[in-house]
Amino acid sequence: MASHHSSSSFFTTFRLCFCLLFPFLLGMASAQLTTNYYSSSCPNALSIIKSAVNTAVNNEARMGASLLRLHFHDCFVNGCDASILLDDTSNFTGEKTAVPNANSVRGFDVVDTIKSQVESSCPGVVSCADILAVVARDSVVALGGPSWTVRLGRRDSTTASLSTANSDIPAPTLNLSGIISSFSNKGFSANEMVALSGSHTIGQARCTSFRDRLYNETNIDASFQSSLQANCPSSGGDNNLSPLDTKSPTTFDNSYFTNLVNNKGLLHSDQQLFNGGSTDSQVTTYSTRSTTFFTDFANAMVKMGNLSPLTGTSGQIRTNCRKTN
Repeated sequence: MASHHSSSSFFTTFRLCFCLLFPFLLGMASAQLTTNYYSSSCPNALSIIKSAVNTAVNNEARMGASLLRLHFHDCFVNGCDASILLDDTSNFTGEKTAVPNANSVRGFDVVDTIKSQVESSCPGVVSCADILAVVARDSVVALGGPSWTVRLGRRDSTTASLSTANSDIPAPTLNLSGIISSFSNKGFSANEMVALSGSHTIGQARCTSFRDRLYNETNIDASFQSSLQANCPSSGGDNNLSPLDTKSPTTFDNSYFTNLVNNKGLLHSDQQLFNGGSTDSQVTTYSTRSTTFFTDFANAMVKMGNLSPLTGTSGQIRTNCRKTN
């Protein structure tokens, strides 16, 4: 009898535990991002976003890089939750004035336009965080880069973190060990970091971000150095822009890595990837095999889009990406 009793109590306990656990398991399942999240609730969402991105990039090629960067700077600060889009309020200071973002991040108007178009089609359905993830992919494609399937179902944060933006977004002054650590803190390998750094094949940087490299470093091509110094004096001209990839600044290709092999990296952190360290061989590979770079970049972007999303009942679907509901 004793064994029968213990057996029945075990199954009673098991049923009880499973009943308690089952909603949790369902919650876990629903918390996963999916590729067809809006297929029923907003079937036109992806085409609306793609069309708007193509228009914006056709108007200004640089915007593709700016939109890609928004997603990156969003995801590295408490996950991909569109916190970067929030304006300051009386309750919190947003992330737009953080050191990596101030006078630098842009593309907010394009996101506003996309959000209003999507809201017109499907009110209250598509999150700003998902818009940023799709916009990043569509921008890369518009400039000739690889595509990938964006997983969807993120929700929007109700707050932002200036301090985390200042601490977690990697600075252009970092040495290789610092860059590796910055990405490792978010779960990325050194290889994935190098692949994601290839996003600097498009976009521009301000003189203030690379002045020290121009005037104080020796691992820089002499003609490249002098041509940049003309537009970035040793003092003044902080906001003067130079392309991160001078060879093909508005085409998403592997020229960034070719530049590094030739000591033509614009930022200190760029050239650190090819400076006698552990990542040299990967840079060399990418410089001659663009398909390998494209594949690795696309896979790393999917992984970045999965950084700590708000799902289920967490967060909200903002009506206006700049403010909470």
